[in-house]
Amino acid sequence: MNQDSEAKTLGKVVQIDEARIQDHLGELVRGTVEETLNAMLDAEADALCGAQRYERSPDRIDTRAGHYNRKFHTKAGEVDLKVPKLRRQTFETAIIERYKRRETSIEEALMEMYLAGVSVRRVEDITEALWGTRVSSGTVSKLNKKVYQHIEAWRNRPIEGEYPYVYLDGIVLKRSWAGEIKNVSVLVAIGVDQDGYRKILGVQEGHKEDKSGWGSFLEHLKARGLKGVRLVISDACMGLIESVAEYYPEADWQRCTVHFYRNVFSHVPRNKTREVAAMLKAIHAQESRKAAEAKAANVVEQLTAMKLGKAAELVESKIAETLTYYAYPPTHWIKLRTNNPMERIMREIRRRTRVVGAFPDGESAVMLVGARLRHVASTSWGTRKYMSMDWLRQQDLENQRTA
Repeated sequence: MNQDSEAKTLGKVVQIDEARIQDHLGELVRGTVEETLNAMLDAEADALCGAQRYERSPDRIDTRAGHYNRKFHTKAGEVDLKVPKLRRQTFETAIIERYKRRETSIEEALMEMYLAGVSVRRVEDITEALWGTRVSSGTVSKLNKKVYQHIEAWRNRPIEGEYPYVYLDGIVLKRSWAGEIKNVSVLVAIGVDQDGYRKILGVQEGHKEDKSGWGSFLEHLKARGLKGVRLVISDACMGLIESVAEYYPEADWQRCTVHFYRNVFSHVPRNKTREVAAMLKAIHAQESRKAAEAKAANVVEQLTAMKLGKAAELVESKIAETLTYYAYPPTHWIKLRTNNPMERIMREIRRRTRVVGAFPDGESAVMLVGARLRHVASTSWGTRKYMSMDWLRQQDLENQRTA
């Protein structure tokens, strides 16, 4: 046998062996992943029961009631999970919760692709490349309909409990209308409940960020059960302020200090912005409202001396709107004087909507924003305590004693 034919034969052998090895390794990895995940489920079930399976123990608090099978998609391929069932309590596992979040992410991505005009055939190819599972054309169409229904149900869910602090903001997106690109406003509300957790309260199309748009949004929130609102934090949008006074007349209003600073900077030369910023921050660094008001008066004098008349007038006439937070517990001040809790939300929305460009209609914009917000709410953003409300309850008790 000559060297060329020997090399060809050897090449064929290597190719055949490589394919077999890859298949074998893939099956080994899949089997190992399946075995590991099922072992983790069993361990979680044992922990909930207080004893291992079939073990007699005085510490046992529950017993097994069989299991149910569930398919689980992993990077190693599809595996079969045997999810334990318990007699006295519901078996909940972090593995399944991560799977649910993954499903939510897939739904959101499918809707983004649909709104961006990606063909159904292309969506099939993309899903297979990303998740190793090919989504059929029928599934894509059906899922888009379901997503719209799910988001709409989530947007209109009842609001339970009280929300002392509510943050409001809006974002302007693009929509195509009669061959033209026009603006559409999407209004968003988040709240801090009586236990100190942040929640997405609502999202709605506003056409414009005017009194009509904000009034309709607040009416929607109130009809769903939003109550116990004591402080609303937002930018100085006149339509919003008037609507808050109409639908929640007992609530205070806090003007976002960051937006207020930007308003002042619009009347300040760029080379003096840093100096003026330090002056404004000094106002809100005071330990009481009275001290902050005194500091503001001093800042007005300084701005006047610097020949920044319009900036001085703005601070003198509007600084009180940024000092409302002083009526609340000092430990909450840093989180109440700005609309910063909204910033991450708005960044996420901008990042997600940028791939779409112009939406076909306002409803599509609200649906995609809603999908993103629902996902954010299920992460640590919504499950981690944002502030301790014990301080607010303690302040209320002290106010009652001194009243």
